[in-house]
Order: sequence, then C-alpha cells, then structure tokens
Amino acid sequence: MTRGAPIPETVTLHVPFRVVKRGGRKEMQMPEGATQPRRTDNTLVKALARAFRWKRMLESGEFASISELAEREGIAFTYMARLMRLSLLAPKIVDAIMEGSQPKSVTLANMMDPFPLDWKEQRIRFLQPGTSDI
Repeated sequence: MTRGAPIPETVTLHVPFRVVKRGGRKEMQMPEGATQPRRTDNTLVKALARAFRWKRMLESGEFASISELAEREGIAFTYMARLMRLSLLAPKIVDAIMEGSQPKSVTLANMMDPFPLDWKEQRIRFLQPGTSDI
C-alpha cells in the first residue's frame, strides 16, 4: 500500500456568514441561496402559549377582565393586551410558528405591533417572497 501525498494535519474551511440579533439572541445568517434548518423561536412560541392560555382563562369566566387577569399574573395591562392579540392570528401562521417555518420577519417584536384581523390580510402581510407555506 502506497500513499501519494501526505495527509495534512490541518484543514481550513471558509464559511461565509454574518451574525445578526433576532429576538434578543444572536443567530448566524447564511449567504443567499444557502439553506439552514429553521429552529423554533421559543420566545414567540411561549408568547403564543401565554396568549391562548389567558384567552381561555377569560372565556371560562375565571377572570372577569383583562385588568383583573393582568393584576393576578403581575403583568402590565398594556403588555398583556398586546400579547393577547396573538390569539387572533390565522391558524396557518400559528402552525408555521410552532413548526419554526415562519418567515424570519415574524418575530415577537414585530408581532406586538397591530396587525389586521382578517386572516387573508395577515398571510399577505407576513408572507415573504419565496414562502408559500403560510
């Protein structure tokens, strides 16, 4: 058995990427055309869970108002009201968030801004070019 060339001890690999902040965390952003597996945005998933939990508590009659619930949870009324709007998202958008397949622009910070109540308008607003899954 013969060897043609010696095996180098060091291999250098250059991967172009940049680091961006997303949801208070740092994330690697790959160059155009590169695919990277999407991870679930835990902050957004937790916010969705809280919104639906609070909605269920209000609908069940456990609390008479958002003010009463906010006081009990130790959260500002305005924050709770903005977060509860997430329970009005289109089911396909909620599913995409839970699967981690939502567009990168769908972050908790962006979702806290007012958005249309019509599900079709929501899909148009949150849809990015190249994403047809929501």
